[in-house]
Amino acid sequence: MTPIPDSAQKQATAQGSVIYYRDGRTVLARQGVDRKKVELAQVPKHVRDAVIAAENRSFYEDAGVSAKGTARAVWSTLTGQQLQGGSTITQQLVRNYYSGLSQERSFTRKFKEILIAMKVDQSKPKDWVLEQYLNTIYFGRGANGVQSAAQAYFGKDVSELSVAEGAYLASVIQQPSRFADPKGSDLVAARARWKSVIDAMGQTGALTPQQAAAERYPDLRTPKKPFELKGQAQYMLEQVTAELNRRGYSDEDINSGGLKIVSTFDKKLMQAAKRAVTDTLPDATPKKVRTGLAAVDPGTGEVVAFYGGRPSQSAYYDSAFSAKVMAGSTFKPYTLAAALDNGFDLSTRVDGNSPLQVASASKPIPNDSGRSYGQINLISATQNSVNTAFVDLGQKVGLDKVAKVAEAAGIPASQLDRHKSAASFPLGVASVSAVQNASGFATFANEGVHMEAHVVRSVTDAEGRVEAVEPASTRVVGEQAAADTTYAMQQVVKYGTGAAARLYDRPVAGKTGTTDKSKSVWFNGFTPQLAVAVNMFRDDNATVTIPGYGTQFGGQLPAQIWRAFMTEAMEGKPVEEFPEPSDLGYDYEYSAPTEDGVPEQEATPPVSPDDGGTPEPEITAPPLTDDPSATGESDDERQERRQDEPSDLPALLPEQPSSRQDDAPADRGARGDDRTGRAPAD
Repeated sequence: MTPIPDSAQKQATAQGSVIYYRDGRTVLARQGVDRKKVELAQVPKHVRDAVIAAENRSFYEDAGVSAKGTARAVWSTLTGQQLQGGSTITQQLVRNYYSGLSQERSFTRKFKEILIAMKVDQSKPKDWVLEQYLNTIYFGRGANGVQSAAQAYFGKDVSELSVAEGAYLASVIQQPSRFADPKGSDLVAARARWKSVIDAMGQTGALTPQQAAAERYPDLRTPKKPFELKGQAQYMLEQVTAELNRRGYSDEDINSGGLKIVSTFDKKLMQAAKRAVTDTLPDATPKKVRTGLAAVDPGTGEVVAFYGGRPSQSAYYDSAFSAKVMAGSTFKPYTLAAALDNGFDLSTRVDGNSPLQVASASKPIPNDSGRSYGQINLISATQNSVNTAFVDLGQKVGLDKVAKVAEAAGIPASQLDRHKSAASFPLGVASVSAVQNASGFATFANEGVHMEAHVVRSVTDAEGRVEAVEPASTRVVGEQAAADTTYAMQQVVKYGTGAAARLYDRPVAGKTGTTDKSKSVWFNGFTPQLAVAVNMFRDDNATVTIPGYGTQFGGQLPAQIWRAFMTEAMEGKPVEEFPEPSDLGYDYEYSAPTEDGVPEQEATPPVSPDDGGTPEPEITAPPLTDDPSATGESDDERQERRQDEPSDLPALLPEQPSSRQDDAPADRGARGDDRTGRAPAD
């Protein structure tokens, strides 16, 4: 009437998973129970002998229960005393391994345990019982099972344990909390317990008297502190877990399946991303200003690094993956690529005059300060970020084709659909994350092929089976269209609004982006090996203004952060060239710089919601909760930059480019009488 339970307790067999950085060796995080199951053959005989000598010397001869122990337990219960122990290894296994047995001390539970132990002994080999016991029992220091205990106490595999070390693990089973890190009287007791185990091994014949006398108390490893996630690791774990869930792994699989998960994150590049942000932003950066950075390998789609902000401000909601803000002019390359892939070329002329009347828009769309560029080619339109030119180009190529390219490049349709009928769609009214934008630009670096952005490289299960992640590959545009789009973006960095992002040892292509009133500012750029997006925005949707630096534009601090990261990330990497553009690129005459040394830039005019624009730039991020700001630059660097800022311009006008190419601001905010518009600013 007391059957053997047909299932084990989940906690008894659970094996925690370990998440690694991309090298497959450096631990990023641990999830779930600290247990690593091993076969009995992997446990040295002297370790097994020590456990048997300490816990149940008659293990291989008894029927799964101890007559003396059982009698003692029954007597203590009948006399009203606390129920005593006296359990055999089989009884301990039954209590801790099988489901349906509570841990409460009662005669009924004890009697049930005895009956099941006897039946297990009759139906299971002794070695099976011992193997399950050694993998189930708790050893202290958070270690479940003998393999984890060997690592926790001695920093080695169980197969490498000495006689003295094995005897110590056997001794802690009795009082794991007391003997986990013994000091004072606990150390005296631990030494005595260890000596009793050694003596017991001599009495059972596992050791000769001479061997027992020669053993010495082992040195214990200093206990490790509980595994704590710090800084960006919280965000990394959140993204890895979310992707595993999407790929069919449940939380139970992750917490108890004993998985070895290799992420795509490069530890050194993660540190470089943090330094680029915190070393570039000044100390006075307001707490509500948020900065995101994402770096994607174009050839694989792996997110190798990111910076998501301070987890203390917004736990598990980062500025790289989760927060989505208006793309601004960083969206224009998707429009350009769509055109180049649909019969247009770099010499195609578009209307750069201001204002531009579009049938679907209720108001004419002007350029910054009403400046007209005339009929200009697509290189000039990109270099100078001319808004009317891209609105005209979007009308010519078809907004549906622009949306198709953007979606194929990794921006979800759900973020595009509500905007793709608006005349201002090519100007970046849709909101994207830094990872999505970096992944999109990686398409151009990868010759028009988009590799699905992902954060998991491989998963190895408890049985050693490896599942390598194979990201989806999508041909977005042809190779020549990608090459020509890249060529146009190279001019942005060489001669246009992105000059502050130049890497002087290798070619760079990129695009600045500044939304209306600088509510989000971007710099996206890439080399053939790496695509990186940097955004800045405020969690309250206000203008991004930095004391000492003024209102921000994509070509200012975002571009400087980008350059700081890429300078470190590309160090020691071979210099690779971009594919050759079509012959039309070579005949292009670059627009002359303005008097202050930088080509003029465009601001996107206000767009009415009636035109399909967005009433407010979407910033899907919760408010911050604390106020320590990022660490800043040196006083000398800060003073140098302040000297470069203009001081004699009208207060109502956005900042103008400085005389230094390196500090060229990006796309300017909207100007004019109507300052209530919500379209991107360049």
